[in-house]
Amino acid sequence: MVRFSNNLIGLLNFLTLLLSIPILVTGVWLSRQANTECERWLEKPIIALGVFLLLVSLAGLIGACCRATWLLWIYLVVMFLLIVLVFAFTIFAFVVTNKGAGETLSGRGYKEYRLGDYSNWLQKRVNNTNTWNRIKSCLYTSKVCSDFNSTYLSDTVEKFYTENLSALQSGCCKPSNDCGFTYQSPTVWNKTSTTSTNPDCDAWNNDQTVLCFNCQACKAGLLQNIKTNWKRTAIVNIIFLVFLVIVYSIGCCAFRNNRADNWKRY
Repeated sequence: MVRFSNNLIGLLNFLTLLLSIPILVTGVWLSRQANTECERWLEKPIIALGVFLLLVSLAGLIGACCRATWLLWIYLVVMFLLIVLVFAFTIFAFVVTNKGAGETLSGRGYKEYRLGDYSNWLQKRVNNTNTWNRIKSCLYTSKVCSDFNSTYLSDTVEKFYTENLSALQSGCCKPSNDCGFTYQSPTVWNKTSTTSTNPDCDAWNNDQTVLCFNCQACKAGLLQNIKTNWKRTAIVNIIFLVFLVIVYSIGCCAFRNNRADNWKRY
């Protein structure tokens, strides 16, 4: 029973070591196959995650199975820092995604989104010109609006207004309801004179490469997407945090076993 913690830590880190290999391979494959900036942006975090898991799992595996106390100590320090980091990120995710929600419109199946409803931290990120230009490129290459157009192309205006659109479709692929533009197709709207002060009315363009990608509503739609995903991530992080604490506790037991063995030798 005394060695059970060492064996368990060794097994867990062996499994993590196996997991790191496909993650690394995926990152390297993306770096060679990436054709867009979005794909190139993904490769670095994936490779970094693979290398991190590989090194940490090796330290834990060798430290537990070979009784290398100093390696196990490094492993526990890294695990402690990871627990603190995951905990801090989880709290941060809940705080910055606490504000913001879609506005329900009368007679519409979809919601509209206002940038000012979201946290200042998130607003600053998307209001940065360089950042938003990269995001726009990703949105366009992901075909979010071309797919949207294909899906609802046969809709009459009455049918279109009842559709349950996603936050990105509502914010980026059609003009704001405030503008009162005339529907021709999901991504083609005839501009009419309007008294609306909404700046998105001027930003709208029927050019399929422009649409409402420069609109405040598009930024808000993206933030709504981020909010939804971060909320889910935060819940997963809580489960992951509990797992990390359990592994850390087992690692501490293995560390004490190693120290006890070293004392017996002397």
